Amino acid sequence: MTNAFTRTTSRTVTFAHPFALSGVDGVQPAGSYIVETDEELIDSLSFPVYRRSATWIRLPQSNRGMAMEQTVLIDPDELGRLLEPADNGNPLPG
Repeated sequence: MTNAFTRTTSRTVTFAHPFALSGVDGVQPAGSYIVETDEELIDSLSFPVYRRSATWIRLPQSNRGMAMEQTVLIDPDELGRLLEPADNGNPLPG
């Protein structure tokens, strides 16, 4: 059941180079992607505070010439590392 006090925010992130995500097959092409973050209200405080509960990224998929999307649960720390400038010039993990 979804918390009645959950909010979702969306933002667009841009990868300058192809990248790989843990748990996702293959390398994703460079480009712009929509990232959504779900946050739950912590209602035990006297002021509104939200805690991140999930982070999702929309990945383009192609199926027999039809454009589709796959929404994948991701680790926000991994996303942050992928968006940082690579020290060694290689944006792929590993």
